Amino acid sequence: MKFFLTFIFCISLSLLSKDQEDHMPMEMDHTMNHAMKHHSTPIGVTGNMHHMGWMFAIKQGSMSMSGNILEGESISVQDILQRPNQVAISPNNLSVIPKEMDMNMTMIEAMYAPSKDLTFMIMGTYLSKDMSLETYSTMMDRDLIGNFNTSTGDLSDVTISALFTIGNFDNSKWHGEISLQQSIGSNNHRGEVLTPMGSYMNMVLPYAMQTSDKATRLVLGVTNTKSINDKTTFSNQIRYKKTISEKDWSYGDQIELNSWLQYQYRPNLSLSTRIKFTNQDSIFGLNSMIVAPVQTANPKNYGGNELHLGLGANYKIDLFSNESEKIAIELLFPLIQDKNNLQMKTNYQLILGYQRSF
Repeated sequence: MKFFLTFIFCISLSLLSKDQEDHMPMEMDHTMNHAMKHHSTPIGVTGNMHHMGWMFAIKQGSMSMSGNILEGESISVQDILQRPNQVAISPNNLSVIPKEMDMNMTMIEAMYAPSKDLTFMIMGTYLSKDMSLETYSTMMDRDLIGNFNTSTGDLSDVTISALFTIGNFDNSKWHGEISLQQSIGSNNHRGEVLTPMGSYMNMVLPYAMQTSDKATRLVLGVTNTKSINDKTTFSNQIRYKKTISEKDWSYGDQIELNSWLQYQYRPNLSLSTRIKFTNQDSIFGLNSMIVAPVQTANPKNYGGNELHLGLGANYKIDLFSNESEKIAIELLFPLIQDKNNLQMKTNYQLILGYQRSF
């Protein structure tokens, strides 16, 4: 409810500010247009408008996780083994512990802007996941039985978007986003798992290893970019991702807030720093086939609040004799990880990208 009020407030303020656009001083308008033209957003930010014509981009994202936290605090293996198994009758306690996880995303997107006030976008994502785990005996001594790994990979989702100018106000620009995202990958990946009995079993992997939840989502967003001077812009963005259709289970609804500062260090190089906050609900529903004695099999062990600091750079290149090309990088570090219940700890996120405009 708080988000919807914020969203409506932003839209209302922007629509009211549209009347100010025609009365903006020429010098201010020139400064703003110059800054907006030469500044780009961090490569990890989604929902940015293209000015005119076509734009193609490919992005490669990776996230590294290791260790475990309970309600945001580190927890030992011994303490995890004392926690109850809440998704199956046997064994009584958790007996499989995730140690490390790597997630890689390949995103391909195309944008077309018939005018400076409207942009259409389509984006597809391929997702792969790798996790290493340890299995412990259910006997009193809880000895380590062994290690094993699980891996999955599949097309994850397709998103279609419309981005539109809302208005200009106080040397800043506002635009909105309406997107529809369809999760298209498998939500039933299987793998070989080392059980507490010391044998391997082929079973449906926990939610963390699935590449899709088969859900349909509506995404609403508002972005504001303000020109500080002809080299610096400051931007804020709010995006709300709402599940409108699911099958059996779905990842939780999410609110994402971004604030970033972009500085044109050289004509071909811009630098950025970003603060990213996410709030996500736990998993809705369940898959009755996911019953392993591991924390990732519990739908309650997902979602929460996270705050990240991002550092990025965009560099213009001339790979195909086209001045509208750039490569980009952004690295995000966790500042706060107030995750729901028992989850793995995030180490960092890295995004690389290439963009070309036509």
